[in-house]
Amino acid sequence: MRAKGISYDTGFLHNGRLSRTNFDPKLVEHELRVIRDELHCTAVRVIGGDPDRLELAATCAAALGLEVWFSPYPLGLSTDEMLSLFADCAERAERVRRQGAEVVFVTGAELSLMNNGFLPGDSHDERMELLSRPERLREHLGEASARVNEFLRSAAAVVRERFGGKMTYAAIPFEQIDWTLFDIVSMDLYRSAEVADRFAEGVRTLVAQGKPVAITEFGAAGYLGAGDRGARGLEVVEYDKVTGAPLRLNDNYVRDEAGQASYLRELLELFDTENIDSTFVFTFALYDYVHRPDAAPEDDLDLASYGIVKVFADRDTGLSWEPKPAFAAVAAHYA
Repeated sequence: MRAKGISYDTGFLHNGRLSRTNFDPKLVEHELRVIRDELHCTAVRVIGGDPDRLELAATCAAALGLEVWFSPYPLGLSTDEMLSLFADCAERAERVRRQGAEVVFVTGAELSLMNNGFLPGDSHDERMELLSRPERLREHLGEASARVNEFLRSAAAVVRERFGGKMTYAAIPFEQIDWTLFDIVSMDLYRSAEVADRFAEGVRTLVAQGKPVAITEFGAAGYLGAGDRGARGLEVVEYDKVTGAPLRLNDNYVRDEAGQASYLRELLELFDTENIDSTFVFTFALYDYVHRPDAAPEDDLDLASYGIVKVFADRDTGLSWEPKPAFAAVAAHYA
């Protein structure tokens, strides 16, 4: 693959709450240096909902020589709010690009699930429920795809007015994106038990379209059986109904860090074999899914985290996280 990358969470913004509280610039610089030097990444997808944070991390990553995928991630926004966010972020991404960095602008992600107005449902949870009911989902796919593409035509025009680099969109397969709008075909693509037998063929079909293909999200949570769930690994978490903050797990789960590492290793090998252009492991860390080794099992949110490092809630040392076996698996492959 050409670009070997990982997602870097600057904080997801939902109902005024940022999922990451500590965003000290020195810590950001340190973590991005770890991503470059220890994970052997050549690219980073800077992801989140706060434009200031995105620009800070993107500028830092560019200074370290990393290819930057500038990725605003709207959650629960209207189409007008998303267009405003993309316009702001496109100007910021262009500033980073004009300093000499290689920058790709990611015009949102999984819009039909994460935001209002594309699929039935007034909340993310209601829309996610459709995924477990394929017969109902199929009823709405044509209309949802048309709405997503109509919006992306407007969004792409807004971004291209302000940004001179390559553009893409982080899609989910059922959205059926019109890729003539973008320079790169990008897909959030998870292997689950339901699609395992045809996953490799699906990857080949993407590559056969002729444009460079990026896998903008893939990974697994850290409990036994999480790889079979694929993108639905967070379904084991109970959330605060107002803020969306993760509270606890809904049952006792067995830690399986080796399984998380194996999942990533297998998919990285497949993506290399099938000539994927760029890969972005999800994710370096999820900062509000903290590891509580001395707490009750249901309070150890790290079990549900897709992060390749464990984040600790309270530590007196210089680092608030430590690597999992998945960290070593990614580093070995990228090296």
